[in-house]
Amino acid sequence: MKTLVTGAGGQVGAELVRKLRQRGETVVPTDRVVPEGADENYRALDVTNRGELDELLAQEQPDVVYHLAAVLSARGEENPQATYEVNQTGTYNVLEACRQAGVRRVVFTSSIAVFGPRVPDPTPDDAPLSPTTMYGVTKVAGELLGAYYEHRYGLDFRGVRFPGLISAAEPGGGTSDYALYMYVEGVRRGAYEAFCRPETRIPLMYMPDGIRALVEIGQAPKSRLTRCVYNIAAFSPTAADIAQSVERALSRVSIAFSPDPHRQAILDSWPRALDDAPARRDWDWAPAYDLEAMTEELVSELRAREGDERRGPREAGG
Repeated sequence: MKTLVTGAGGQVGAELVRKLRQRGETVVPTDRVVPEGADENYRALDVTNRGELDELLAQEQPDVVYHLAAVLSARGEENPQATYEVNQTGTYNVLEACRQAGVRRVVFTSSIAVFGPRVPDPTPDDAPLSPTTMYGVTKVAGELLGAYYEHRYGLDFRGVRFPGLISAAEPGGGTSDYALYMYVEGVRRGAYEAFCRPETRIPLMYMPDGIRALVEIGQAPKSRLTRCVYNIAAFSPTAADIAQSVERALSRVSIAFSPDPHRQAILDSWPRALDDAPARRDWDWAPAYDLEAMTEELVSELRAREGDERRGPREAGG
């Protein structure tokens, strides 16, 4: 099976490519800019350019496309027009190009940003979708457009709504980045001032669980799926809970809170927790990490990375 990944240069994309290759799949990573040192299979692709998509799909003939290319929430509010172009026009281009090229399956990454204020707690899959950001608006439209392509053209469209994802990689402009920065700056400087209130609570997930969810939804038998896009959940700590977990793992660390009104408003519009019962029922989804398990592994990885950077490239390999 050959898989093409859009947005492979992002946090999720790079980890997904690595995971799929570990499983023995042939993977074609793509992004607007080919990273320095990328292998020969990496392709430059701007999803807003339909001609590039058509040409690349005709050349590579993938069986599955994982569509990850997107501008995230906080960065998206800095330039809503560009966010629409990448997220909305890009998703339409991918779906239409896949339809015409005969790609049999598209796996889509959606987000808790599709929801708006005043949703049930925990929030089920079919809660009203009333996003307050351009990122959320385009993810709602992407979900609906994919479902249309499945109904109208028979394209196998499926995806997950990610909580805030946390990994050791540098954040990509998401509003949940306060959580990761507690770890990064806690290890690096011993202090961090979070841009949210301590009682802020949103769904979060450790990156290895997020990547596994993408692989599992991509491989799930179509006969078992009862919907196109699923909530997936892991844990929903308050910002203060995360700070306390970091403080338990690190000695002499200080985490304070200084809410940024704009980003806090986005956080307040998101669900506090997700109900992911359909994913657990239909394709046996279950997270492997809770907050404390993530903290233990993440702190260890960040310490190792920080040590490598301080030693420099000649010493980093031991």
